[in-house]
Amino acid sequence: MNPLKRAGLAGGAVTAAGLGALAGVSVARRPARGRRGFRDRYAREDFGMMEADRGCVVAADDGTPLAVREVGPADAPVTVVFVHGYCLRMESWHFQRRQLERRWGAAVRMVFYDQRGHGRSGTSSVASCTIGQLGRDLDAVLRAVAPDGPVLLVGHSMGGMTILALARQRPELFDERVIGVGLISTAAAGLNKTGLSRNLRNPVIDAFRLAVRTSPGLVQFGRGAARAVISPIMRAASYGTDVSPSLVRFSEGMLNDTSVTTIVNFLESLELHDESEALPVVATLPALVLCGDADMVIPFAQSEAMAAALLDCELVRVASAGHLVQLEFPMRVTDAIDRLFVRAMRQQDQTERSVVGG
Repeated sequence: MNPLKRAGLAGGAVTAAGLGALAGVSVARRPARGRRGFRDRYAREDFGMMEADRGCVVAADDGTPLAVREVGPADAPVTVVFVHGYCLRMESWHFQRRQLERRWGAAVRMVFYDQRGHGRSGTSSVASCTIGQLGRDLDAVLRAVAPDGPVLLVGHSMGGMTILALARQRPELFDERVIGVGLISTAAAGLNKTGLSRNLRNPVIDAFRLAVRTSPGLVQFGRGAARAVISPIMRAASYGTDVSPSLVRFSEGMLNDTSVTTIVNFLESLELHDESEALPVVATLPALVLCGDADMVIPFAQSEAMAAALLDCELVRVASAGHLVQLEFPMRVTDAIDRLFVRAMRQQDQTERSVVGG
């Protein structure tokens, strides 16, 4: 029988009972965390420190409000923009925000924002939950808070796809202002057969997708069933090693705060996205491609393939790391971003000298 019929479809509607019956199907087992005697190294970590950073709201081109935070002088010579991933929010860059502020000081302004449907940003229609729209959202943020001067872009997971979407849409921006790109736990294309998409191939998710589009009145009843399938998979994919219980609570809080409707609405775009055309646009820029080799969402082979298409790229493989590598091994990621920044600034200086010496 058709999976959607098994889920309780009748006349285009998904019943709560049908979704509930499938809630236990294909649920990934969550790794044990916080075992007895395990030291909680982040027990006193202030994961809410970004709330004290100066903030503003930027309107996307369709009017969706995007929450933005900034660290560092507004007139700093370089701006580094961090773009978070799927089911997360800007706080997923917590450690990099803290560590890089200490290293860069007044020389750099860091910008963080919540993608649409995530964190404090507004939600949008099903049709606007696409990687292409996220690229346009990043463009809106740049126009509003960093309209001129050199920019370095760093994206994790769906955030890396966002950067590539912008590169395809506005190649002149990357030619004129973008001085480097950091692509962390992400891929240019191909998720329909590997990683997250393969793990979320499930009748209850298919049914919920249809309910979002055709029977919005019944969506509320299906949220629990859909989350029962999605959440354990995302949790299992987060880390490849035993990590601090406080860190687990922090990352699970971001997942739990993300609307199930947002999660499901972005799935199709994540599965079908193909930003391969963007790779030639960023190919000559200093680039970082970093991924954990225990990442269930983005297999490391995807990173290898992407790095091979870039001419000035550092490929970093983080042993045993899961998808949230920037939280699991924060210093490895911070160091790699810092090296990218140094390379990007060096190339910019060389370019400027060659223009002056012309």
